[in-house]
Amino acid sequence: MRSLALLCLLALATPAHAASSEQHYLDLRDRYIAKFSKAKESEETSRQHDVALGELTGVLRGLIGPVTIKGLPAEGKSNVDTLFKDDIGFGHLDGLAFATAGDKQQAVVTTTTLLKRWLADHRKDPMPQEIDAAFRSDTFYYAAIQDAAFAKYAELPITKPASVSTAVAVLGVRGNGDLKGPPHEIDVVAIRGEKVFFLAASEAVKTAEIPTCEKVWKQMMARKTPEDAMAREDQAMAAYTKCFAKEAPSQSWFTAAVKTAQGQLELLPLR
Repeated sequence: MRSLALLCLLALATPAHAASSEQHYLDLRDRYIAKFSKAKESEETSRQHDVALGELTGVLRGLIGPVTIKGLPAEGKSNVDTLFKDDIGFGHLDGLAFATAGDKQQAVVTTTTLLKRWLADHRKDPMPQEIDAAFRSDTFYYAAIQDAAFAKYAELPITKPASVSTAVAVLGVRGNGDLKGPPHEIDVVAIRGEKVFFLAASEAVKTAEIPTCEKVWKQMMARKTPEDAMAREDQAMAAYTKCFAKEAPSQSWFTAAVKTAQGQLELLPLR
């Protein structure tokens, strides 16, 4: 009976410990953000900032535990790479980040609790608050990593392993300029238990323009309203990517894109 009671106590204590560890990380992160956002730029401030990121990395490693992703470094670092509110790229997804040289392949591993808190922090972006909806939005992939915008062109129908509660793959374009063109980046997100895995691969697949969608783009851009050129281009881009998502499954390259996305999913420790 004592053994059974002890097991029950341990089962109850484990989630509470995880939650307290996550709150410790968030409290520490927020204290550092408050500190550095008020600090004057100097070599000493930069040094202290690096030390703070190192401390956050250590907390995340203890919280998330060891992670092995094929083809990526064994040890991750904080995906939050700046604690200065005014810096470009402030507010990346909290978690451990892994990357190949040149960031051709990037991964972030976090927890569902940290993910939900991060979604709430980005509510005004606007960021969908329901996890599945967030994983299917441009905003998630834009805000989570790097400092470049992301345009989602299509979802790729991957097969979800039995151990996974959620798995989503998207095809898109990332960049700081024109986001219109044949999509080549594939991003995969999956949840296993309390862990969230995000893997992004640039230059992952070769695609091609779709004539039907090019026609939609030209028609939208030829409109006289709205008068603001940027607003008109945004509307044209929305119509173009909507068309692309509809037409993509019938394209010759689509099967290869789905296969590549499935392969990315299999690189993650999901079993």
